[in-house]
Amino acid sequence: MIRYLTKRLLMMIPLLLGITLITFTVIHLAPGEPVEMQVAMNPKVSAEARQRLREFYGLDKPLPVQYGNWLKRLAHLDFGNSFAPDNRPVIDKIKERIPVTVSLNLIALCIEFGLAIPIGILAAIHRNSLLDKGITIFVFVGFAVPTFWLALLLMYFFGVKLGWLPISGLHSLGSEQWGLLARLWDLAKHLVLPLAVASFGSLAGLSRFMRSTMLEVIGQDYIVTARAKGLSERAVIFRHALRNALLPVITLLGFSLPGLIGGSVIFETIFAIPGLGQLFYQGQELVSSEGIRLLESSDLRRSWPQ
Repeated sequence: MIRYLTKRLLMMIPLLLGITLITFTVIHLAPGEPVEMQVAMNPKVSAEARQRLREFYGLDKPLPVQYGNWLKRLAHLDFGNSFAPDNRPVIDKIKERIPVTVSLNLIALCIEFGLAIPIGILAAIHRNSLLDKGITIFVFVGFAVPTFWLALLLMYFFGVKLGWLPISGLHSLGSEQWGLLARLWDLAKHLVLPLAVASFGSLAGLSRFMRSTMLEVIGQDYIVTARAKGLSERAVIFRHALRNALLPVITLLGFSLPGLIGGSVIFETIFAIPGLGQLFYQGQELVSSEGIRLLESSDLRRSWPQ
């Protein structure tokens, strides 16, 4: 067992290097470069200034050298300093934001699987019934509705029109002075809409997958044998069929995480939640303005080669 685990851990090293190489290559295959993104909106920037900015970022060096420098900084978790006015290290900002994003994604994942499994079981048990057709319509709606549109619709209806739920942030203004229960209730109200948006799309797909898996298991011979022995339908479904039907669904757990984290950019930005998704979006906005500031910075001019 130890030998097997050691072998698997050693195999992760070339795998991680391959992932970094592919990521670095794809970034450079994309049209444009960071310098162009920073100065594209400033027609006064000359070609010489663009070249000096490339030298400042090390983009004038050969790609193998750039990859080596990038990999070395990545190994040390050195992501540089933020383009924001505070100029703080990026890793510090990530440490501050990551608990919020991870917590929201874990809660959303529990909601998805907690609702998708019983919905899929009900649809499989009542196949071709009115309930099954209603769930099918729900699934198609879940696949078709864009996340950002659903978020705006929920914000308008429950937040603006009815005034039942807050539409931004995680805490109300002045909630620090409230008692523990009041703060928890306030946090719960702030999480309703973001979690609903984060869970809706994946919930539809998972429930449909659970239905298909359950139907496949119900048709197996050992299920027919269990029913022939006189077992109740409840025992057949939950004691025998559900165990095997859950195995393919559990494998989807790993595939659901990237989608949730990617979706965090949308709902965290819309609902102004201080997580990694909002940080990523804000970082993209800061790139352009920082490029212009660097071009006018005396520190950059002193670092230019003479």
